[in-house]
Amino acid sequence: MTRLIEVPTQFDDRSFDQFAAAYAQATDGGAERLLFDAHAAEWASPYGLVGLLAAGEAATRKGERPLLTAPVNPDVVSYWARAGFFREAADLFEVHGKVPKAKVATESDVLLPVTPVRAAEDVHGVVSTIQQRASAILSSELGLDPKATMGFAMALSESCQNIVEHAGTGGWVAVQAYNWRRKLARRVVVIAVADAGVGFRHSLESTQAKRFGERWGDAAALEAALVQGVSRFRDPGRGQGLAGIRRYLARWEGKIAIRSGTARIAIVPRWDDDVPLKEGLPAFPGSQVLLIIPEQVSDKAGGSSKQ
Repeated sequence: MTRLIEVPTQFDDRSFDQFAAAYAQATDGGAERLLFDAHAAEWASPYGLVGLLAAGEAATRKGERPLLTAPVNPDVVSYWARAGFFREAADLFEVHGKVPKAKVATESDVLLPVTPVRAAEDVHGVVSTIQQRASAILSSELGLDPKATMGFAMALSESCQNIVEHAGTGGWVAVQAYNWRRKLARRVVVIAVADAGVGFRHSLESTQAKRFGERWGDAAALEAALVQGVSRFRDPGRGQGLAGIRRYLARWEGKIAIRSGTARIAIVPRWDDDVPLKEGLPAFPGSQVLLIIPEQVSDKAGGSSKQ
């Protein structure tokens, strides 16, 4: 007996709650094997891909190795392969469907294929792998000052370090450049990080729960981490990682959104229509982080994007 979890046809941060709801329903009170059905998938963002891996890891911990049906669209399944998804999925899922033996992209819009993050050494490896190519993309395509590359490396490093320090397990990161069609006709660089660990509330509970009292929960934990910069570590200077990311993104009109447990918090730039805080969402393990850095447009251009 299997329980079906449909992967959204357009799988990104906007459709993630739909996926989380299906996951929560399928894992509620049952130990049956899970089947993640992605056969109808038409597109998936880096956020969708790393989130799917996190679901697979959580399902594997609970019981039998889950099944995954690969997309039938040849272009979609080819992209998933080039993005490094199937390389990681092979350890978590029993994959069904025709999966191309495509090499993971090394020179394309996929700046960093789906990459596991298990320890601090992985974080350093991620940053060193991407730094040179990211520098070229940030300056030539997004119009950022070359000095912004250092801030980008910091943002990437800190978002990955969050897994190492708080998740209690490993996770994945992926970075891609593409055209952002949703309200913003510009190029963007997207960093997506996901894990199936303990989540922000559990990680911060021992140091923050008393301070928040009855307000304590997933939303309060996210607020404490992103807005107030608190950490479960008592060392001076710790817990500034997310605050540093926030400052960097504010300078370049970027966006950060973090989902953990049943809540999601976002620092929303003027070009986006997201909401700052959502509560009462379908429960999903761990935390999922989205960073978006848009192409810079001068005021003289009247807000139009560069071609």
